[in-house]
Amino acid sequence: MSQNGILLFAKQPGPTSFSAIGTVKRALKTTKVGHTGTLDSFAQGLLVVCIGSLTKLAGNITAFDKTYKAVIRFGEETDTLEFTGKTVKTAPLPAKEQLETAVIKFTGNIMQTPPLFSAIHIDGKRASDLAREGKTKELPARPVTVFKAEIEDLKLNSEGLVEYALISFSVSKGTYIRSLARDIAAECGSAAHLLGLYRTQVGNFNIEDSAGFSLLEDFSIDNVIKTADEFLKNSETPVTQKKDSEELYAEIKSHMLDFDEETAKVCGFETTKTTSVEADANFKNGKKLLSAMFTTNLHSFKPDTQIAVFSQNEKFLGLIYKNPEGRVSYKFVIPAE
Repeated sequence: MSQNGILLFAKQPGPTSFSAIGTVKRALKTTKVGHTGTLDSFAQGLLVVCIGSLTKLAGNITAFDKTYKAVIRFGEETDTLEFTGKTVKTAPLPAKEQLETAVIKFTGNIMQTPPLFSAIHIDGKRASDLAREGKTKELPARPVTVFKAEIEDLKLNSEGLVEYALISFSVSKGTYIRSLARDIAAECGSAAHLLGLYRTQVGNFNIEDSAGFSLLEDFSIDNVIKTADEFLKNSETPVTQKKDSEELYAEIKSHMLDFDEETAKVCGFETTKTTSVEADANFKNGKKLLSAMFTTNLHSFKPDTQIAVFSQNEKFLGLIYKNPEGRVSYKFVIPAE
């Protein structure tokens, strides 16, 4: 079996994304593994993992829209905007009608201020590192799109106010669900933080097709409350991926996807093929990129486009890029096995 491919993997709540893909490394007996977007330790759901020579793809698969389910706890905001942080604000619980109105307001094209605890870089340092040092800076708001926001379940207190909400979000790249929770609560005159997060879709990749999906518990408000309590109790103990078993290893091996033209298109790339064995060799040796090397005229691709190149026998050869000015250059070439 080829050790080059893409794997959809279901991360459980607890481990870091780095620790979670350790299971993939052990199953496939390889260290060449990289994912295309992290999940916080407390979060669960879909990781798109690149394996072998395809780790070179990981940094190039960045523009995916994503779908999440989130359990939001109202009444308290934390510095990290999730339940492991320190409480920095308290406010009354919202009414159901207030929440419904606020969720609608935060649908569509919006300006969003990222969390202070985030991977965004400020003057060469991560915002989260600066925040831990007490050097907090207000991050500039940026445009994002919330394609859909839908309340799926609520848990009310004895007065009929919202304590917890389970909301599904479909969002563009760069959207922070933690910030949505904060801003939706503020619109209600309340405060909030994330108690649980579940990534169900990355681009056209779905969690139901992932290795380890059957090990995930039902993402309900009650289950998330229980999981968060367990997470806090075990916060001093290193967490490893649960059920790192031979059965999971076998599932990982069986879920490997070849990087063919169909998968490339799902990843958001344009595709083309080389025209001959000689063109294969020219491409592999980094010769000047000419339209005659490919079945598609390079001038026909739109500017700012990544193009996956395949040989006549469907083998992935590498990635090229047509920049905004129309110049085509190599991104990388897959080395010969």
